[in-house]
Amino acid sequence: MSEQTIALIVEADELEQHLNDENICIIDLSKDETYLQSHIPGAVHLQYPRILHVEKPVMGLVPDSNTLSEVLGSLGISPDTHVVAYDDEGGGKACRLLWTLDIIGHSRYSLLNGGLHAWANEGHALESGAVQPTPANYQVNIGNKGIANKDYILEHLQDPNVVLLDARSIQEYSGEKCFATRGGHIPHAINLDWMLTMDQQRNLRFLPDQQVQQMLNDLGITADKQIVTYCQTHHRSSHTYILLKHLGYQNIAGYPGAWSEWGNLPDTPVEK
Repeated sequence: MSEQTIALIVEADELEQHLNDENICIIDLSKDETYLQSHIPGAVHLQYPRILHVEKPVMGLVPDSNTLSEVLGSLGISPDTHVVAYDDEGGGKACRLLWTLDIIGHSRYSLLNGGLHAWANEGHALESGAVQPTPANYQVNIGNKGIANKDYILEHLQDPNVVLLDARSIQEYSGEKCFATRGGHIPHAINLDWMLTMDQQRNLRFLPDQQVQQMLNDLGITADKQIVTYCQTHHRSSHTYILLKHLGYQNIAGYPGAWSEWGNLPDTPVEK
């Protein structure tokens, strides 16, 4: 299977044509009970915490290479596999998996637009029970591509060519709601709640490209800048990362420490 066979954002109708492809692995990141009750035929279940590393209070760090090698291999994913990810919540968990694949240099992946909502509500076949994958071998190497850390952000706070995109709610961004020691946002960060990029009338798909691009343009989030996405744990902001990638943005990174790191440190600058 070539990388061009399935687009980064794949619709349910198109995915149905690829269910029996030899080198495809469909990964379901829905809740356990949802997966057992109904999932895309052949989809393998992945519990979301397996692709996270926690060092409390920091909740969304990247696991080490050995851990990721074991997780991906156990799912039946090899370096040649085309991974299609989906979940039951609008794509955040699925996109975190795809961002993880991106940072290890695995370029063959797609997001099912609308996830389980689109698949089930639009009449596509479902199955129940658990699928047992055939394990594969994957030796993961984590590079620097697609990742920003605290030090990078501190160094570029005054850089007009670096845009921090905060995908949390406006209440979190303003400090009205706080899930860390301190509330607010990283100085100069621009807020775009990830929920605003979802089409509630079309089973939680991304909004049409032109509409999202206009939102980004209006906020000054243009493709000539380096964009760093973050939220509380780089869950919602992974969704934003994949959306930007779909729109053709080349210089994007995710901050996995996110607010669970930044907002819990005593000396990082904070705006409200």
